[in-house]
Amino acid sequence: MKILHISDTYGRHEELTNLPNANIIVHSGDFSFSGTEPEVLDFLNWFIALPYKHRIFIAGNHDDCLWDSDIEGLPDNCHFLRYSSVTINGIKFHGIPMFMHDCITDINIKGIEKIPVDTDVLITHNPPINILDFDDNIHYGSPELLTKVNEINPQFHLFGHIHASNGEITIGTTKFVNSAIVSEDYSSLQDYHILQIR
Repeated sequence: MKILHISDTYGRHEELTNLPNANIIVHSGDFSFSGTEPEVLDFLNWFIALPYKHRIFIAGNHDDCLWDSDIEGLPDNCHFLRYSSVTINGIKFHGIPMFMHDCITDINIKGIEKIPVDTDVLITHNPPINILDFDDNIHYGSPELLTKVNEINPQFHLFGHIHASNGEITIGTTKFVNSAIVSEDYSSLQDYHILQIR
């Protein structure tokens, strides 16, 4: 099963033409720039129309209008994960959003602690500490995420957020993938990533 992973498109999703074939497309958040409802609706109309059998997305720190909200009317094959899971063809995907309210309270950390141990594909917006999280001489990742990933050993950990660290790295049995599409200075588009899940 092939997964196409993208993140941090900031309202520039229409520029992503000729996307490759895959079974599932995953967006790791920051699909809007200002976090407004019209931006979110524009993204959803595009995302739902894509020719993939399944679509999964989470919210990033720019998508604040979705905090504490439910999205109604999504097709059965489009999944908005908010501290929740979906299983597709026996593969469990779990999503952790990055809302600023959750980060300044204990909601985000508690959500990380509750990631199911049988998660195959972990989807977050921010990276774990010291893994594809480096910019401006700072590691911006989450220590709590790294601890949890080391505990559950998912097959993939998909994220974005740190535009300067787009890439892939395998550590142990987990492949970590940062697919931040918009570049560090917002001037260009970077690579998406295609993953083969066993």
